[in-house]
Amino acid sequence: VQLVESGGGLVQPGGSLRLSCKVSGFTFSRYWMYWVRQAPGKGLEWVSSIDTGSTRIFYEDSVKGRFTISRDNAKNTLYLEMNSLKPEDTALYYCSNNALGTVRGQGTQVTVSS
Repeated sequence: VQLVESGGGLVQPGGSLRLSCKVSGFTFSRYWMYWVRQAPGKGLEWVSSIDTGSTRIFYEDSVKGRFTISRDNAKNTLYLEMNSLKPEDTALYYCSNNALGTVRGQGTQVTVSS
């Protein structure tokens, strides 16, 4: 099983980033997928979930209206479009095939700072 996140970076408050997660080693199209994040000095936090057919989507309250999760089953890839970024969004972002984030990649760092 391999999950490879990318797309993070340093962005000013109010900016945008698009994260990607390329998956291999399991049947991506059969799994709900998740984004989780870990801020400095804190535990893992669930951010968003998407079902296999992209019909059931959920967000943590603080990111609702700003983040959009999506997936391309043909490309085995999960995405997270992040807009109106805030300093409190600064974290290491992971994709996972479970809500606890126990199976995840190496993460991609998102830093929101002026």
